[in-house]
Amino acid sequence: MDLLVVERIGGLAGFGGPGAHVRSRGQVAIARLSEADRRAVEELFRTRGDSRPSAVRDGFSYRISRTTSAGSETIEVPESMVPASLVGCVKDELI
Repeated sequence: MDLLVVERIGGLAGFGGPGAHVRSRGQVAIARLSEADRRAVEELFRTRGDSRPSAVRDGFSYRISRTTSAGSETIEVPESMVPASLVGCVKDELI
């Protein structure tokens, strides 16, 4: 089963950065996504999220990783571009 690994990074607290004490991550099976969300994820990987910074000061970004037959791919995109089903799979944990 192909999985997407999703990490929330940045924000005011610097989630996922060096020295952070909170990690926000999750995973979701691609097959469990709606067709619209699968298309949105494919478009994000195709365009690499257009490398747009978040329009929100201290806003979150998401690092999304997948492994395909071509190898591993990782992109970082602003929260506004991430489908809700991916945002919803992320859980916070203290580290």
